Amino acid sequence: MGPFGWPWVGPFGRRGAGRQATSRAGIVNCRYACRVPTAARSNTAHALASPAAPPVRRVLVVGIVALALMMMSIDSTIVATALHALQTGLDTSIIWAGWTLTAYSFGFVLMLPISGRLSERFGRRRVFMGSVAVFTLASLGCGLAKDIHVLIALRVLQAGGGAGFTPSATGIIVDHFGDARDRAVSLFGSIFPIGAMIGPIFGGLFVTYWSWRGVFFVNVPIGLLIFGLAWRFIPRDPPKDHPAGQTMDGVGMGLMGVAVLAAMFSTNALGAPAGVAGPWGFWALLAAALLATGLFVRHVQRAAQPFIAPTLIWGAGFGPVNGVNAIFGGMTIGAVALVPLYAANRYGMNALAAGTLLIAQGVAAIALSLAATWGLRRSGYRRPMWVGACAIVAGLGVLAVHPPAAIGPYPWLLGGAFLVGAGIGVVNPASRNAGLQLAPRSASTLAALRTLFLQLGTIATVAITTAVLAKAHDPGQMQAWVYAGQAVLLLLALPLIRRVPEHRGAW
Repeated sequence: MGPFGWPWVGPFGRRGAGRQATSRAGIVNCRYACRVPTAARSNTAHALASPAAPPVRRVLVVGIVALALMMMSIDSTIVATALHALQTGLDTSIIWAGWTLTAYSFGFVLMLPISGRLSERFGRRRVFMGSVAVFTLASLGCGLAKDIHVLIALRVLQAGGGAGFTPSATGIIVDHFGDARDRAVSLFGSIFPIGAMIGPIFGGLFVTYWSWRGVFFVNVPIGLLIFGLAWRFIPRDPPKDHPAGQTMDGVGMGLMGVAVLAAMFSTNALGAPAGVAGPWGFWALLAAALLATGLFVRHVQRAAQPFIAPTLIWGAGFGPVNGVNAIFGGMTIGAVALVPLYAANRYGMNALAAGTLLIAQGVAAIALSLAATWGLRRSGYRRPMWVGACAIVAGLGVLAVHPPAAIGPYPWLLGGAFLVGAGIGVVNPASRNAGLQLAPRSASTLAALRTLFLQLGTIATVAITTAVLAKAHDPGQMQAWVYAGQAVLLLLALPLIRRVPEHRGAW
């Protein structure tokens, strides 16, 4: 028995080989492989068995893509601990320093749907390696940047590279893992909390003992290692047929970018000093964001080849899953990412101690994600979502309340972060598979769309929270009220889980 529950027959395994054969033959659901003509199946099997097609080292492939996702997830949080040092080092304002975080999220939002399409069209391996190369080179540029505006632009480019990891990695797993693909994909959920946990700690260490530039330079040797391993061990994709005249829908991508960017500027205007954005600045930017959003929705409904199919956004089954990803995934990730800031503002903890609070969140998310993964085939999707959502609400409630006299602030916050992390760990495998099982053939696009909604939820939470804190006389107390309000919002969103398509067993 292999590490993911696959019966091994040699290094490849009969089950994995059969499933890969059906995937390469273009079958939407592997369970219907019997519908393929006998001659076609024998030809495909012969091709796979030939010496020209070496066996796939699946455990090694998992390790390569997991390392890439780990690097990407670390970079989404590591910069937060370096903001003050970055502000001082580049002699800039906190507003522009904060844009190094929001620019990264913006790059993700803009590029994720594109990378999903590119992965489907040009091949998972090619897009994966290209993404690694872009991410590594942009990280090097960020570490060498002498100007805040150059750094922000490079952060967008860095996120563009990172955006290619998730859809291409998911597609690689779906292509080569047969019956175990649902479990292998679910295990991705444990990678992101690890990165979120490690990022602030590494960031604090680099800033304390070296320089803020170290948070970017650390990606360079890791990226080079991933590129070399991917070149050697990830199989090449089979040729793909592309319809004549197929385009990338620049209009749709532009409208979405304008909508997100205008929304980000509008939230910044809320926290800007009086007179900076003008009395109508916020409302003008908000109106632009709403107008661009409306035009985007109209465009994808009418375009012949939209870069995101409307059914994958709000179609039957997909809409509730995307809502769960944004609310119980992205918004929660944004809330827990601000725990170190909360600990510093309300309880006066230093940066390193505040950053270690995320260890509890990461450990809980990893442990519960693994447990939920192995039980997902029996439990279905809704039950873990209910349990995880309730744990998240409880954790946010703990964070919002001042600790009792018998308990110090650190263990109290540690417990709250643990509950939130446990909830994220239970929800993530279910929400990831709930979307993918609806359309396995579009795995790369759906993985990109999932990460898109996670990023949108994170952007909204971080942007609104920081804007509110910028105006507050007591930022620590205000953030406590933000956590309480978010807990209420998640309670109101619980009925959304009932609309998620239920499924038990493998897909």
